[in-house]
Amino acid sequence: MNLFADIRALVIDALGAMQRDGDLPGDLDLSNVAVEPPRDMAHGDMATNAAMVLAKPAERKPRDIAGPLAAILVRDARIETAEVAGPGFLNLRLTADAWRGLVGAVLDAGNDFGRSDLGGGTRINVEYVSANPTGPLHAGHARGAVFGDALASLLSFAGHDVTREYYINDGGAQVDVLARSVYLRYLEAHGRSFAPEDGTYPGDYLVPVGQALKHQFGDAFVDRPEDVWLSRVRDFAIDAMMDLIRQDLARIGVAMDVFYSERSLYGTGRIEAALDDLKGKGLIYRGTLEPPKGKLPEDWEPREQTLFRSTAHGDDVDRPIQKSDGGWTYFAPDIAYHYDKITRGFDALIDVFGADHGGYVKRMKAAVSALSDGRVPLDVKLTQLVKLKRGGAELKMSKRAGTFVTLADVVDMVGPDVTRFVMLTRKNDAPLDFDVDAVLEQSKDNPVFYVQYASARIHSVLRRANEAGIDVSDTALRAADPSVLTHEAELALLARLAEWPRLVEIAARAHEPHRVAFYLYDLAASFHGLWNRGHDDATLRFVQEGDPATSQGKIALARATGVVIGSGLSILGVEPATEMR
Repeated sequence: MNLFADIRALVIDALGAMQRDGDLPGDLDLSNVAVEPPRDMAHGDMATNAAMVLAKPAERKPRDIAGPLAAILVRDARIETAEVAGPGFLNLRLTADAWRGLVGAVLDAGNDFGRSDLGGGTRINVEYVSANPTGPLHAGHARGAVFGDALASLLSFAGHDVTREYYINDGGAQVDVLARSVYLRYLEAHGRSFAPEDGTYPGDYLVPVGQALKHQFGDAFVDRPEDVWLSRVRDFAIDAMMDLIRQDLARIGVAMDVFYSERSLYGTGRIEAALDDLKGKGLIYRGTLEPPKGKLPEDWEPREQTLFRSTAHGDDVDRPIQKSDGGWTYFAPDIAYHYDKITRGFDALIDVFGADHGGYVKRMKAAVSALSDGRVPLDVKLTQLVKLKRGGAELKMSKRAGTFVTLADVVDMVGPDVTRFVMLTRKNDAPLDFDVDAVLEQSKDNPVFYVQYASARIHSVLRRANEAGIDVSDTALRAADPSVLTHEAELALLARLAEWPRLVEIAARAHEPHRVAFYLYDLAASFHGLWNRGHDDATLRFVQEGDPATSQGKIALARATGVVIGSGLSILGVEPATEMR
């Protein structure tokens, strides 16, 4: 049940009746007609823009459309009033019974309440994290991981067929540096003093990797030239780092469907096939780029290169795909990787990048547009930096990594549920201050606690009712009489529940899972507001002493609220609390 969609359908039907009666032209496009909450809830429960968006094409004044439309709408049993406001907005107030019907709808649907067929089964690839396999994930990676995972869950809940994917950047020079760093730890495991070289990774996380390398290969690589051990140590180190990364992801409940190796593109003809596709479209050429804007680097000199004509697909400049020595630029395998995604049959692609990849967005969108002939959209979501604080000071160092705070450090401090929820309390492209002390406080100002406290209170209601001998099974609550819900605070909570299906579709369309976290906070506020009123007004308490029938009707509302909180938290990857410690 999507009450907003149901009332919009009612509005569309009413407009159709006006068309049939000759009050409106028959060829009007009604797709922009919306029904949504009014900006000021004092004006009503819902508002429609129908008269405003149809006035010009219908060659009518907005109020001349809104008046007759209101007269038709009030005939429906769900509409209490329909009032024309301002230049032609139509404010609707629903009957109490219309709101009360939500309780049974939520309990009937259970965790599927709000689930949408918006996506229609379209296949979406969401690529996120994709950190270099050179060390443990850090706090910034945690944000990308949580955002990407919640977005994937949201899109799935909204009817898309979603694949979660991690691109392993194991084809660049950084993995050779990793191999050299592990080799130093391997020598350390053989009793040599550890002396990090310039550019190598100093973190202690490589100590067990060096020991494992010794266990497998003994002293076979000790004091041997690099060409003997580099390739084998590199493979060993990458596998070890990916095991570590998988463990880190598991700590916050992230499980990928696909791990795709960049190295699998080299020497297999896949890069060449992607570029041949672009070449066949006249988008690969030999040319010379303009000098970079601003101060000219001293070592810059014009040279002919192999370029991708990305400006033909919205980029600012054309991009080099091959270096002067014949090797590929970083962009070439990325083109091939996205070509592979397209050939796998995805209808849309989403890439989640760190903020430092902002300059990469236009070229990737241009490549996907060119490779798919504009058929497959690519949405690139950037996740901004995370600033960790504890005791009023910024955290910058880690015992594990030596230079940054790891994802594991964050989870150790606050737990996976708090980590995930906090990472979604700001829009992905806004910087996030993660105050460890604040997110563990038990106060209204802490959204994690506030939502989880609502969940715990609902479970406490069910436990108390059960102890009092009241049947609170879902079967019993579905059969309960919702007419006992009469107070404005109860109806306000019902109105908030009604927003959930609409919110799911809005958030899914915008690719913004943080909207779910915001909604859950507002829903918790409505629930806590009703709970607190019960301190002064005993008739608002969920358990009514000596009146099991009224209790069931009120508890059904609490249970429905818990269902929606549970569904929302599930999208965010957070376990709902059953009690607070």
